[in-house]
Amino acid sequence: MATTENQVESTGLVGWIDRRFPMTSTWKAHLSEYYAPKNFNFWYFFGSLALLVLVNQIVTGIFLTMNYKPDSQLAFASVEYIMREVPWGWLIRYMHSTGASMFFVVVYLHMFRGLMYGSYRKPRELVWIFGCAIFLCLMAEAFFGYLLPWGQMSYWGAQVIVNLFSAIPFVGPDLSLWIRGDYVVSDITLNRFFAFHVIAIPLVLLGLVFVHIVALHEVGSNNPDGIEIKAKKDPAGKPLDGIPFHPFYSVHDFFGVCVFLIVFAAIIFFAPEMGGYFLEANNFIPANPLQTPPEIAPVWYFTAFYAMLRATTDPFKIVLMIIVGLLGLLALARARGKWRIGLPVLAALLIVFMAVTEAKFWGVVVMGSAVISLFFLPWLDRSPVKSIRYRPFFHKVFYGIFVLAFLTLAFLGTKPPSPAATLIAQICALIYFAFFLGMPFWTRLGTFKQPPERVRFKPH
Repeated sequence: MATTENQVESTGLVGWIDRRFPMTSTWKAHLSEYYAPKNFNFWYFFGSLALLVLVNQIVTGIFLTMNYKPDSQLAFASVEYIMREVPWGWLIRYMHSTGASMFFVVVYLHMFRGLMYGSYRKPRELVWIFGCAIFLCLMAEAFFGYLLPWGQMSYWGAQVIVNLFSAIPFVGPDLSLWIRGDYVVSDITLNRFFAFHVIAIPLVLLGLVFVHIVALHEVGSNNPDGIEIKAKKDPAGKPLDGIPFHPFYSVHDFFGVCVFLIVFAAIIFFAPEMGGYFLEANNFIPANPLQTPPEIAPVWYFTAFYAMLRATTDPFKIVLMIIVGLLGLLALARARGKWRIGLPVLAALLIVFMAVTEAKFWGVVVMGSAVISLFFLPWLDRSPVKSIRYRPFFHKVFYGIFVLAFLTLAFLGTKPPSPAATLIAQICALIYFAFFLGMPFWTRLGTFKQPPERVRFKPH
């Protein structure tokens, strides 16, 4: 039987591979002939850095798993064994723990860049949605991994978070029991979380990263000016304002990687615990189910959402009910058609439901909504321009207030609760959600600058 081979330009070993596997064409499509805007700035380092940290977490995680014991009687001792007896075990453990925090640092900065330059706008809605799904997956991965050292804070943190599910009406207690596999966090829970942390979530995460990059390369990268570079091409069909990703941005990102690794190494060797923010002091104490720590708080990258959860008290629930009622009245006055009746009725039913359910449940709803809101950004933003560079000044003020509110929540989440802190957290939570709920309205207002036809670029 005659066989056919793909016709390729390359020869030798590369040609032999190309006739059987699209190696060169993939290289060209995603690197050497993938045209990216030539005006990338500092904020565009963090995507490649996130990929670097992901590789670090996978590699160090593999070596840690070789010596870790997912057993409630041995887990804490196995971590100490890694630190004290395994050659370079302390380095691998600190690379993994520091990498977890640095992962969230670069992801938060990566998302902030997308927020500033409108990287969630058409045609990049799927790129943004996949990115938000990655963020959600990272939160799950961090939570499942947090229990594994089996320290005091790990144990009680997992106990508190899983118990939150019991606040869900009707199914909550059974759901929390199903998640734990026991009536308290135990050996069964540890094994489940280990399986999720080591196998299940990483597989989902890698899949999401893959489709995120594929979607990005399909529609092309955004830029600080928010201009589509594919709109203007030369006779050869190449974007006038684009340059090949390799070698220009591969070298550009290599410089960013070098600077990042210097900072990363400095933290590992001189401040791996980062004053208790990366590794808490209570986690150097074996888990004791009979002794609750004086203060239970999550790792720093969850503290903003934890502060919202903690701020949802009964008085705050009344405030939320009033806000829902006002939104219902607004819908009655402004909505048209079936929405004019449907939305007020829905608001009334929601108020009744809020009245008969406890604040703990609505704290969970608020915390979850704070993350889910990010998914809807492509449809909430109605601005005629993408980039913050060409928006009115008060838009920049709103973005600044939003970031300040989030950072304040993150700070308050690390501190013990107090009446003043709770009040500030409630105000910041309202600001956080007002930013999203009001976005369809305030993003249309003001005088917008006209974006240039070509990207602004200063050779250097």
